[in-house]
Amino acid sequence: MQPTPRHSQASDAGMHRVRTLEEVEYLIKESEVITGQPGRTFVIASADQLRYRVEWHELYLKIERLNEHQDVVSTQFMTPLQFATHSLTEALKLGQLLTPAEFN
Repeated sequence: MQPTPRHSQASDAGMHRVRTLEEVEYLIKESEVITGQPGRTFVIASADQLRYRVEWHELYLKIERLNEHQDVVSTQFMTPLQFATHSLTEALKLGQLLTPAEFN
């Protein structure tokens, strides 16, 4: 029997673990509707705690790498198909993609 992943670890720290690409799209759109602000912040749970703000458009994604002060340090535009090779998607596959539980 495999151990069940603990959701409480992420939520205890105010973070939500993201499990699928469909959830990424949903979370971005949900945040945009509620806050009126474009995109949503995602964090790769690693030693570096890399932060990205992602905007989901019909034909492309805008991915902004953020520094510790939430300033944009680089921007990429990718199709959803190209996004499959991005480090955010790799983190998702490894169970290391988080987003703040509160809207940002």
